[in-house]
Amino acid sequence: MFGLETDIFLLLAFSLLAACAFEFVNGFHDTANAVATVIYTNSLKPNIAVMWSGFCNFLGVFFGGIAVAMGIVNLLPVELLIDQNVYHSVAMVFSLLFSAIIWNLGTWWFGLPSSSSHTLIGSILGVGLAFTFMPENTHGAGVNWSKAQELFTSLLTSPIFGFALAIIIMFILRRALSKPLRDVVFSEPQKNTPPPIWIRVILVTTCTLVSFFHGSNDGQKGVGLVMLILIGIVPAHFALDNSINPVEMKTELVRIDETIGRIDTLGLSASDREHWHTIKEEIALLTVQLNKPLVDNKLPKEVRMNARKSLLLISRNTKTILENGDANLNSADTAFLKGQAGGEKGIRRFTDYAPDWVILMISLSLGLGTMVGWKRIVVTIGEKIGKQHLTYAQGASAELVAASTIGVSSYLGLPVSTTHVLSSGIAGSMVASKGVKNLQAGTIRNIVIAWVLTLPVTMFLSGTLYAFFRWIL
Repeated sequence: MFGLETDIFLLLAFSLLAACAFEFVNGFHDTANAVATVIYTNSLKPNIAVMWSGFCNFLGVFFGGIAVAMGIVNLLPVELLIDQNVYHSVAMVFSLLFSAIIWNLGTWWFGLPSSSSHTLIGSILGVGLAFTFMPENTHGAGVNWSKAQELFTSLLTSPIFGFALAIIIMFILRRALSKPLRDVVFSEPQKNTPPPIWIRVILVTTCTLVSFFHGSNDGQKGVGLVMLILIGIVPAHFALDNSINPVEMKTELVRIDETIGRIDTLGLSASDREHWHTIKEEIALLTVQLNKPLVDNKLPKEVRMNARKSLLLISRNTKTILENGDANLNSADTAFLKGQAGGEKGIRRFTDYAPDWVILMISLSLGLGTMVGWKRIVVTIGEKIGKQHLTYAQGASAELVAASTIGVSSYLGLPVSTTHVLSSGIAGSMVASKGVKNLQAGTIRNIVIAWVLTLPVTMFLSGTLYAFFRWIL
């Protein structure tokens, strides 16, 4: 496979298996986020709810795109993947995988709704920070901090948004519904008795949406993880999307070069002038390679990683110059460069991709994982966040908040924590019913502790494992 030596092939196979294991664990770790409300309101039997959620998670990964996946891939600077030998790349992969799986299993065992998103991102950041101090690093920072800041903002604000939005929805329901409907919607489910059919339809619909959007967001993180593995271990095959003819790249580079050339560099800051020169240099390097004869309309394997580096540097530096606002370009040129720097039809389409088999593999792993191991965290979400049994209104509000927040975030290419959004929605619905006193302080404290500890613990764990694996590999 890929013409690899036997030991490298085995390491690659094990890495892919571990990535599937992470996504499987993610599935049963996060299943409760979607099925807790339908189970605790007797809208669906547990086994049916879990299987349906697993199927919807599968569909979410398969049809959810790859915007979030590329956010995960781009969290590590491309130099981290270029300058390591293949065994150091394997060390990177093993360390972030094992630290993520260890933390996910540990929090699942104790029934804590911790975030798989925080876990994966913390593991990646730990590797990047550890690499910063490695002798082969000649580029300074081992983390793309601008991307990290974007991800942090998304992960931090989404639970706060979920908490507030759940309170607002509960308030609207109390004011908008007539007293007979309020009495039904805000009542606690009767044991082993399903709700009225219209409530049941609403709750099953929100469960379906949360499951689908969980797949489209968390599943994409698994896709990004696999792409990190493939780019790190077999860059000759996966650094670029080889299904696209490189001649298309050459045409676009010529136009980018012409457009960048129209910028008056005297009006740029010193740092932006450096960005401008970097763009021109990388375009020149790529153009030289593209002018050479191409076999089967593909770049030679040995230059594909460097070509990826050039494309990413062109894109990132162009985006930086445009964001700083000193480029004296007309609206048409600005729109063109923005499209090239980050658009799906720009030069990033050569680097930001995932093969169908990767998406299918992660879809199956997440879908199957969703069908097991759900009960521990369902109990926490359904019984231990608030002091009262989950009502129909609270379940629907929390699920609606989670589905809308995750759906919008996936569309924007931002990772969010399904666990934290839904847990905060449940907490918000409990507060809306009887105030803060309606929360179980012990459970909230444990969830917050897990939330706060996830990033530093996984960063430390993955960084330590990275140093260890580099030493033994």
